[in-house]
Amino acid sequence: MTIKAVVFDIGNVLIEWNPERFYDSTIGEDRRRAMFDAVDLHAMNDKVDLGHHFTDTIYATAEQYPDWRAEIRMWHDRWIEMAAPVIDHSVRLMAALQAKDIPVFSLTNFGIQSYDYAAMHYPFLRQFDRDFISGHMQVIKPDPTIYEMLETASGLSGDALIFADDRADNIAAAGARGWQTHLFEGPQGWADRLVSEGLLSQAEAA
Repeated sequence: MTIKAVVFDIGNVLIEWNPERFYDSTIGEDRRRAMFDAVDLHAMNDKVDLGHHFTDTIYATAEQYPDWRAEIRMWHDRWIEMAAPVIDHSVRLMAALQAKDIPVFSLTNFGIQSYDYAAMHYPFLRQFDRDFISGHMQVIKPDPTIYEMLETASGLSGDALIFADDRADNIAAAGARGWQTHLFEGPQGWADRLVSEGLLSQAEAA
């Protein structure tokens, strides 16, 4: 077995993504809970991740729920505050792998326009060797199709790939295809896994 490429999820692996935390800090936990009970905001975000237009999708949802119009629009207007902060250690791991000529791919549920917006703030998002962004692919994890598309495009499959993601369902879908997987619970655990696989030294993974 030889790992030929390392695959990174982005949300909560390279960039923290916690809309609930953002809303708790802006409108308070009680109002946030009421809004999330009234509006399926994660389903709205899934549409964006499937390739629907970032602005149009969120603003249309806001118009459907006038009592929450201003708050829903924040998902768009203040989106970069939700997609923050960067997980610096993970970004260093990505760079360390690439410095050793180990290809690093993204495999992320992310919208087309929102990804471009994020990349303006986080230039490392333009530095993957291969990008697999759900909005462009029009399929989201954990649908097996998105993993198959990565395999077809890269020519790699099974245990030639190691994949880090923070969601167990996404990891399970990759594992079912024979990929090596790591459930991301923090950058140090991911660093330790990369060392244990012989991809990085302890110093390189610091």
